[in-house]
Amino acid sequence: MPPLEENLELGFGLDDEAASRMKTPLSEQIIAFDEFGKATQALETAVILPGGARARVPTYVNEYWTSKQRAASSLHEVSYRACFKPQLPRFFIQRLTDPGEVVYDPFMGRGTTLVEAALLGRVPAGCDINPLSVVLTRPRLNPPASGQVEQRLREIDFSRAAEMPEDLLVFYHPETLREICALKKYLLERNQGGQADGIDDWIRMVAVNRLTGHSPGFFSVYTLPPNQAVSLVSQRKINEARKQTPPRRSVPAIISRKSRQLLRDVDAGAGAALSGVCGRAQLLTRHCGSVPEIAAQSVSLVVTSPPFLNVVDYATDNWLRCWFIGVDPAAVALTVPKKLEEWRRVMTEVFRELNRILKPGGHVAFEVGEVCRGTVKLEETVVPCGLEAGLEAELILINDQKFTKTANCWGVDNNDKGTNTNRIVVFRKGEDFSCLKARGTVGS
Repeated sequence: MPPLEENLELGFGLDDEAASRMKTPLSEQIIAFDEFGKATQALETAVILPGGARARVPTYVNEYWTSKQRAASSLHEVSYRACFKPQLPRFFIQRLTDPGEVVYDPFMGRGTTLVEAALLGRVPAGCDINPLSVVLTRPRLNPPASGQVEQRLREIDFSRAAEMPEDLLVFYHPETLREICALKKYLLERNQGGQADGIDDWIRMVAVNRLTGHSPGFFSVYTLPPNQAVSLVSQRKINEARKQTPPRRSVPAIISRKSRQLLRDVDAGAGAALSGVCGRAQLLTRHCGSVPEIAAQSVSLVVTSPPFLNVVDYATDNWLRCWFIGVDPAAVALTVPKKLEEWRRVMTEVFRELNRILKPGGHVAFEVGEVCRGTVKLEETVVPCGLEAGLEAELILINDQKFTKTANCWGVDNNDKGTNTNRIVVFRKGEDFSCLKARGTVGS
C-alpha cells in the first residue's frame, strides 16, 4: 500500500477508524460485522478439486450492505442488465485497499466498480469485450457540469437527421425519432472527425440510457425495464396489448433532466476525488483473458462479476444501444459460455491473467450467484478455477437479503429463476506466488 504521506499528498487522508481497520484481517472484520443487527453465520464450503481432493473454504453469511434502492452516489443511476449494487465493491475497496491504489474489473459492464473506486480515490481500471462498457463508464469518471451539458445541447441541430428507420417507430414518435437520429449523426461525425470531447461523451452515455424504458423519462413509449430493448415484434405486441402509441418526447429536455439527476451528488469532494484519479484510469475493450496493457503486479484489488452461464443475453438486450453508437452487435464476440465446463475453462484463463497483474498480497472479490433454480452454486466452480491459477481461496462471503425491485419488474421470484444472494469468493495472491491450496483443511 502507498505510504500515508502519498495519500495525504493526493488529498485522501485516513481517519483513525479506517487506519485501524486496514490492519485487521478481512475474515475478522466479516465475523464481527453487525451493522444491520444480524450476527454473522460462520460455515464452511466443501469444494471438490480436480483429482478428487477436497478444499474447505471458510464461508460467512450475513447482510453486508443495504438492499435499499438509490443508497449510493447518483452517478451510478445508469441501467444495465445484471449489474451489482455499488455497495458491493465499496465493501471490499474500503477494507482491502488504500487511496491511490489500482482497483480493476475484468467484466466492467456499466462500470460500477470503476466509478465507486474513483469516488473513493482509487485508480480505476476495467475491461469488457462489449464496447458499450466504455461508453457507459468513461464519462462518469470525469463528468461535466450540468451547465456545460445544457449549452452543448443548445448547439446541436436536432432536425438534421441522416436516417429515419421506420421500423423504430414502434418505439418512438416520428419527431422524437428524428431527434434521436440527428443526435446519433452528430455524435458519430464528432467521433470520426476527432472533435468529440467529454461533454459529447456524456451526452452519448445519457442518450444510450434513455433509449427505451417505462416512464416519461425515456425517449420511447412504455416498454420493458430500461436495461434492454425488446424486439420489434415484442414491442408491437406490447403496444397492442396496452393500446398505446408512442408519445412525443423531447430528446434534449430528457438528456438535460437525466444529467442533472446523475450529477446531483457530484459535489466538490466527489469532483476532487474523480479528477485526482481519472487521468490514470485504464478502460479496455477486449477479452479479459489477456490484458497486456495492464502491468504485472500493478493491481491491488479486483472486484468483478462474470457472465452467469446463459442467464442474461447481452447481445439481444443491447441491439438498440449498439445501433445508436454505430456498432454491429453481431460483431461483438461476447463471453457467454452456456455449459459449465466451458465456463470453468474461460474463468480459469481469466484468473491466470488476474494472478499476473495482482500485487503480492492483492485480492480478488469474485461475485457469482446461484443459477438453474439454485441447483448450481457457481462459487463451488469458481474456487478450483482460482486455485488452478495459483491464488489462495481466502473465504466466501454470502450477502443474504431480499432482492425485490428488478425481480418484481420481470415477474420473477428470486428463489425460483433469479439469483437470491450475492456469493463472493475472495482470493488472495500469496507472497511467494505459489500457493495452490485453499485456506482451511485440504484433504482427500
